[in-house]
Amino acid sequence: MASEIVVEGGVPLRGSVGVVGAKNAVLQQIISTLLCAGWHRLSNVPDIADVRALTMVLEHLGVKCELAGRELAMVVPEQISVEAPLELVRTMRASILLLGPLLTRFGEAQIPMPGGDDLGARPVDMHLNGLRQMGAELELVHGVLVGKAPKGLIGREMELPFPSVGATQNLMMAAVMARGDSAIVNAAREPEIVDLGNQLKKMGARLSGVGSPIIRIKGTRKLRPAAHRVLPDRIAAGTYAMAGAVTGGEVTITGCEPSHLRMELAKLEAAGCEVERGEGWLHVSGSSRPRAVDFATLPYPGFHTDLHPQMVAVLSVAEGTSVVTENLYDGRFRYVGELARMGADIYTEWQHAVVRGVDRLSGCPVVATDIRAGAALVIAGLAAYGVTTVAGVEHIDRGYADLVADMTGLGASMERRDSDRGGLRLFGW
Repeated sequence: MASEIVVEGGVPLRGSVGVVGAKNAVLQQIISTLLCAGWHRLSNVPDIADVRALTMVLEHLGVKCELAGRELAMVVPEQISVEAPLELVRTMRASILLLGPLLTRFGEAQIPMPGGDDLGARPVDMHLNGLRQMGAELELVHGVLVGKAPKGLIGREMELPFPSVGATQNLMMAAVMARGDSAIVNAAREPEIVDLGNQLKKMGARLSGVGSPIIRIKGTRKLRPAAHRVLPDRIAAGTYAMAGAVTGGEVTITGCEPSHLRMELAKLEAAGCEVERGEGWLHVSGSSRPRAVDFATLPYPGFHTDLHPQMVAVLSVAEGTSVVTENLYDGRFRYVGELARMGADIYTEWQHAVVRGVDRLSGCPVVATDIRAGAALVIAGLAAYGVTTVAGVEHIDRGYADLVADMTGLGASMERRDSDRGGLRLFGW
């Protein structure tokens, strides 16, 4: 049943909120368990829609999965299916990462072309070209990627034209069981890459240079199950920090790693916020009105594209004009029209947006087009006059375990409702 989030703006957020494991880390770590049979355990797992969908994919393949609280136990048998179901993988981009583990362990894979957020063209060519260099035969048959490696994968040096996070992850998992040595040149350096490398090392993989532009891998056929704790979700932490900033509130975020948000926190400080950092926590105090600030999204350690919409929501009510450059996804600005309905003054052209801050936004019905756009619209609702209704909550559920509970815990006037229930009893209506 479709749901909506209803926000009454004008309430400064105050208090403390904790974050759990990162969506951008946990999905590939679930998939990496396919590399060897046995009992695997992940802790600090977020209870989000993408995790639930991916465990259903693994169960279809023959893996037993049990999610209890923040603990996910998986029992991987010696033999599993190598054919992923279309009805499940079409909902998430991470399904392309099944190719590497299945090909390197079983020599074959059938993966429907992945879905996920509609952020424009996100070609999988880097994934496929790297796997082909390692000896895989890949073709697209009726929308399904059919891969074969009858002689197994062979270690190679592969240079990525762009430091793609997904391609780096896929080739890491493929190379750990390939014959011989591999190198991924121009590899992504995100903390989530490092966390995957740490998990693979616990499984017996031999990697070096993870977190640098060149990852070197010595193939082995003797991996073992492992237990691993998922690193904190820096995108959730950044979202709550920006929610505090836009409301002029004071928010403490625990269970996070501030060093993973260096650029984003620097931009919040430039916008007039006071930011304190400690081991496993950060505190953000917003000003009465943010200041305009320019930023551009870039691979780590640059400003993360997944915090771009939330930051624009903050800048939409800033004093002055900001210029935003999106260097990663050509469809990232699709949320701008919804912010404009709330009164935001934003002009976009190609990969740039000019954000002229307005005194205040006006609440109205809006629709989330992807995970981070949904979070941005909720943040905008916190800063708006009146009531904002955010539809498309199924997108938000893919990346946030319970955004409404976290926000209301900070004092936000917010509620989730089924859109098919008719009348709403909220705010005295």
